[in-house]
This record gives sequence, C-alpha cells and structure tokens, in this order.
Amino acid sequence: MDVLIVGAGLSGIGAACQLREQHPGRSVALLESRSVSGGTWDLFRYPGVRSDSDMYTLGYQWRPWRGDRALADGPSILAYVRDVAEEYGVDRLIRYDHRVVAASWDSASARWTVDVEHAGSRTQLTAGFLWGCSGYYDYDQGYAPEFPGQDDFAGPIVHPQHWPEGLDYAGKRVVVVGSGATAVTLVPAMAGEAGHVTMLQRSPTYVLSMPARDPVAKKLARLPARLSFPFIRWKSILVAMASYQLSRRRPDVLRGFIRKNTIRQLPEHIDVDVHFRPTYDPWDQRLCLVPDGDLFRALRDGTASVVTDTIETFTERGIRLTSGEELEADVIVTATGLSLKVFGGIDLTVDGAPIKVPETMAYKALMLSGVPNFAFTIGYTNASWTLKADLVAQYVCRLLAHLDEHGLRSAVPVPEEGMGEEPFMDFSSGYVLRALDSLPKQGDREPWKLRQNYLHDLRTIRREDIDDGVLRFA
Repeated sequence: MDVLIVGAGLSGIGAACQLREQHPGRSVALLESRSVSGGTWDLFRYPGVRSDSDMYTLGYQWRPWRGDRALADGPSILAYVRDVAEEYGVDRLIRYDHRVVAASWDSASARWTVDVEHAGSRTQLTAGFLWGCSGYYDYDQGYAPEFPGQDDFAGPIVHPQHWPEGLDYAGKRVVVVGSGATAVTLVPAMAGEAGHVTMLQRSPTYVLSMPARDPVAKKLARLPARLSFPFIRWKSILVAMASYQLSRRRPDVLRGFIRKNTIRQLPEHIDVDVHFRPTYDPWDQRLCLVPDGDLFRALRDGTASVVTDTIETFTERGIRLTSGEELEADVIVTATGLSLKVFGGIDLTVDGAPIKVPETMAYKALMLSGVPNFAFTIGYTNASWTLKADLVAQYVCRLLAHLDEHGLRSAVPVPEEGMGEEPFMDFSSGYVLRALDSLPKQGDREPWKLRQNYLHDLRTIRREDIDDGVLRFA
C-alpha cells in the first residue's frame, strides 16, 4: 500500500477520508484490531455514554454534525462516524481483526514493513507511509487499581470500559468510584433506574453544566448548513479557547464562575467546598461537562448522592471508608480511568535499530524525531480531539503532495543540537501522569513545542511551509 492507517475510529476514518479526497491515486488501507469500526464509540457501552466535547468541533470540519445536540450520545456519534466512512467509501478500505504489532522502516527501499496478527497467524504488509490513528489508550484494559478486600464483595464489580451486556441494576444500590467524565456521566444515567447511586470520590472535580442542545444552533436551524455550521463551530472553538486562556491567566475568575454555577444547582445539604472544590486550577485537568445539569438534578431529587472520602477496604456488603462509614452496595462501578498505550503498543524499528519512544521528540505533536514517513494523531487535552485530528490529516496530505512535487520518497524530522526537553503533556490527569515515562518528549522551542492551541496550530500545521529546515528529505 502507499499509506497504511492504524485504527478505524474517529481519527483513522477522518484520515482516510482526507486521503481519498486529496490523493485519490494513492492506495490506502486501515488496519483495525477489533472486528468493527468506530473505536471509542463502539467500545464504550456503559449507560449514558456521550461526548465530553461539543459535537460542532468533535465532528469533522469537512462533514458537519447535523442537528442542535451539542453533547451527543455514544450511539449517535458511532452512527455519524460510520455514515461518514460509507459516504467517502472508506468502509471498504478497512481490514478488521488486523492487530499491528511491529513496523520496520528500511531507508534503502523507503518503505515500512508492518507485522500484523490476523486469524491466528502473523502476516506482513508494506507501505510508503505509516499513520498511527489508534488514539493513546489501551483498548484491552482500563486502569483498574487493586482495592483491599475487593474479592470479599458479594456483588458484581464493573469497569466502564468493559460493561457487561444485560447488567441488572434496577432498584439496586450502586456505588460509582470516581469523579471524572465517566463517573459524572454514569451517575445520572443510572440514577433513574437504580434504587440509589452514590458517587464516591477521593477528591473533587470541576463540573460545569452546559445546554445539551446548542441555543445558537437552534436559532440558526432554518439556515442551510453551509452557512450555519461554520458560525456555530467557530463560536464553540472560541468559547472553549477563551475558557482555557482565562484558566491560565486568571484561574480565580474561572474558579469563581464554576463555583457560583455549582452552588446554584446543588441542594442545600451538599457542601460545595467539600464535594465540588478541587485543589487544582481549572483545566489542570479536563473540565467535566454535564448536559442540562443532569448530575445536579439527580443530586437534588435524591436519586443520587456524593461522598468525598478514601477507601479503607471493600467488604461483603459494600465499601468501608477511612472515616469509618460503610457504603452498602449491590453493584460497584470502578470508574477509575484509562491506561495509556502509546501508538497501540507497536514496536518501531528504523534501519534495524529499535526506536525507544521516550527518547524521541515530537515534531508539531504529529511526527517523531528520527522516524521517517510516520505520523500519529493525538488530539487536544483542552479542546475537542477532532480539531487536532483534522489538522494532522491536512498536514499529512500536504506532506505527501510535497514529496510528489519534488520527486522525494521520505521525510524525517531532526532536532537541532542543544534542544531542551520537556514532558509531552503539561496535564495533571492521572492517566497522563501514569504514562509520561512512555511518551515522547516535546522541545523548548518551535516546531517541537506543544502549544495545545488551535489558532496557533492553524498557522504552524495548516499553513507553514513543509520544507521548514527541520524536516530532512531523501
């Protein structure tokens, strides 16, 4: 193949669509380790699963999300991704149950040899360009710490990443361990059917209510999508960027705004300073958005409650806390987060030398130093994933066009001498901190610096010259 894409989720399908449009003469295949497409949006089946970014930016720029639902449910997003794949003919390019385990670059032939496990055996494919679109977390296993006494609990213990089909929690007492995006989604979704749901958190998270249906989109619903979508999308981008910039420059102002919003929606018996006052600044970790305040509504009507404490041990009947209180439960959900697996765990080799990813540096946060004809897609931590995914797709298409125009076969980023190193992500979420030692580094200057800024990346990724003096061509 000319281009091999690893992963057939939101990023991989978007990448393949852009290649089909801009490089129709190139042969492309998507290698998907699972038996279906959709990635995250097919894997996660827990109650209430939905986007934590607005759909006007989580949807592709070139194929607008239709409707006014800003925070959409998982099945709707999955249908959107698969519809786009079918519209662009990408669904016919996906090779299912193909798990990429290794990839070796040979400079003499300017090609990758890719080792793939399929149908119980290992096979090889070759490609001129390799593109990792498998995200950054482990699809096989979520983060599941060992809790003392968990084998003593008489009921089911469930991790959201592996939600069992047909789990019966109707009328039962449920404890959700965690306070991140998954937990604040699960609690109100289960509260309507369960007897009672308790969110047990070790420490609070910033939770902000937003309208499930975008009010601007509703007002512009009668306009053609080609007119309304760019306006709504840019409104969403600029609001999110303003929130992030405010959190960096005046964290006290954003913290105060969130606090007032939270107090207004909490029942009087819940202390905002105990349960909704994090020790970190907004956007040091990702904000948790709840559509139409559904979490707060469940707390007000008494179908859910929140407890802030640490776990001493699981017991036969539930969880005993450090304070001595025991939370009785029939079902325990451990919404304890994700485990990261860089590039899907692929072993990379260049001209016989193994690539140690933590010793590489990320160029524009989309290529690796010393690794030719290889790109990866990792989205923003402070904005929609797809904003970055679309930019990476545009860049790879531009890079391939540059190679064609100048009769070149390969490109590799090479850092200058004396480049300072910094952690790849300045983000304090547990799943990032646990994996920093496995991630590439970023540099202390352009184009090795990760800005997490869409407007900045519009200039540096979409518009700056491909031949920037940092890429080496052959």
